[in-house]
Parts: sequence; structure tokens; C-alpha cells
Amino acid sequence: MNNIAISVIIPVYNCAEYIGATLKSVINQNFKDYEIIVIDDGSTDDSLEIINQTLNSCGVQYKVIHQENAGVSVARNHGIDIATGEYLVFIDGDDIVLENHLSELYNPNYDFNLIQFAKKDDSSLSTPNRLNKGVISTKDFIKKELNMEMLFNFFQLSYRASIIKENGVYFTPGVVYGEDTEFALKALIYGSSIHISEEVTYFYVQRSDSAIRTTEFKRFDVIPLFENLALFYRLNGKNDLANLIIYSRIPKAIFGNMNYFFYSYYGFDNVMYVMKKKNLFSKLARYNGNDEKFKWKVRLFLLNPKLYYKMWFKFKNSID
Repeated sequence: MNNIAISVIIPVYNCAEYIGATLKSVINQNFKDYEIIVIDDGSTDDSLEIINQTLNSCGVQYKVIHQENAGVSVARNHGIDIATGEYLVFIDGDDIVLENHLSELYNPNYDFNLIQFAKKDDSSLSTPNRLNKGVISTKDFIKKELNMEMLFNFFQLSYRASIIKENGVYFTPGVVYGEDTEFALKALIYGSSIHISEEVTYFYVQRSDSAIRTTEFKRFDVIPLFENLALFYRLNGKNDLANLIIYSRIPKAIFGNMNYFFYSYYGFDNVMYVMKKKNLFSKLARYNGNDEKFKWKVRLFLLNPKLYYKMWFKFKNSID
């Protein structure tokens, strides 16, 4: 058996309509020495049959695992455990990658490699929010993310497998929103540098029936996830990063998700009720970053939430 440079981990749950195209895009790579690991998370449609049919004669080493439905985090963790590649790459079961995806994500000189991506829905393709190509230290990258100066998605990265396995980095089970960012931000502290490619090779497909879109107020679940991440950083001697989470990233996550709910017409009273129940007002008030515009918006909101909401609703294109 050839040495495996990259293990591609693909969790699948009821993706019969999409998984065939996803797998074909992974098979059609201009890169050698990789394996495909598909974890079927208890699908009740034809996903498993399509997976087996597509991979049966693909010419690429592969493993197909069927498990009882336990969620995407458990499925990805299962993939990590059985992966044999030098690097780990994650692809969702309804997304598409270009033929140079893996070749852009393999550079053994770096602990992590990163590509650009674009969002795609039924009728349009977004303009990529490009990160500057080059090399950046993992600590600088984390700081920029926590200050929301360099946002990314976990699937943009390839992860040196030894870093993940030797340090026991896994996805948190049972979480619908934010578990992927938490995984990446934990993994990154164990490496030294990230190589950033300028190539757009991943197309993130947004579907109207996705778990995040159909689960009310689950976006606020990212707050305890970030609090756990802050504790994780403190335990690993990264107090500066922990403070960035508590005094910058969490307040911005609260405010951003609150505005998302307003924009999605959840209703002012409903949003306020949930925020009070989750004690988010006091956590929002902790903001102590350098963004003066954001400080002003937070102060206005905390002083008079109803007034802020009325102003937001009237001028939402400029205030949110």
C-alpha cells in the first residue's frame, strides 16, 4: 500500500441528492496518495448505496463506515481515529471541490495549509472573502480570528494528523453551531505556521434545509463553546488568547447573532427573552476591544435595547 499523504474525511447524513457529485469531485483530483474516508451517520435515504456505488471502482483508496446516527462531530471524530494520512482534510457531504484542492492543501513544510473558498446556493456564487496568501504564524492567525480580522472556515485547512492525534483534538459532540471553529482554534495552538494559498478550490453549498438554518436560536450555543475554548487556552498557558475570547470574540458573537435573528424576523421580545435566559447581556457588556464603532453600538443597545432595535430596523443596512 502506498504512503497516504492526505486523508479526506467526509461525514454524510441523508445527502443522497448531493453525495455523488461531492465524491466525484474528490475522486477527480490532480493529486496522488490520498484516501477517502466516508462516515455515514445513520442515513435513512439512499446515501450509503450511492457512496458504495460511486467509490466501488474509483481507483482511490477508500473506507466507508456506517454508524448509528450520532451527529456530525462524532462522525468526524470517527474519521480522525481511522485516518492514516499525513494530513487531515474535511469536506462536507454536499459541497464541491476543484481538482487542485488537495494539491493546494499539501505542503509538508507547514503544520497547516489553507485554501480560499466561495459560497454557492441554487442560483449564485459568492465573491470569495480572500485571505492574503503567504505564511502566518498560528498564534497571529488565532489572534486575528478572535479579533474578527481574519475569519475562516475549518474546512479551508489541512491539519497535520500527528498534531491532532498526539494532542487529542476532537470535535465536541452534540453541538450544532461552532464545533468546527472550536476544533480548528484548538488544533492551531499546537502548530507553528500556516501556508495560505490564493487558490479558490472549495465551494460551500448553502441549502435552505441545513441544520443551522432550521434550528432556532442554536447560534447562541457558540457562546459556551467559546467559554470552554477560553478555559482550554488558559490551561495551556495562553491567557492572552483566553482574554481575547472573553473580552472581544464572545461579545462580537453575541451581537452578531442577535442581529442575525433580528434580520431573520425572530422578533425583538423573543430574542431578548433568550438573551436574558442565557445571561448574554452581562457577557456582551464585557467588550473591551479596540473597535470604537462596535463599542458605540453595544453601549446604545445596553442603554436602551428597544431604541437600538428601532434604529437597527430603520437603518439596518448601515448599523448591523
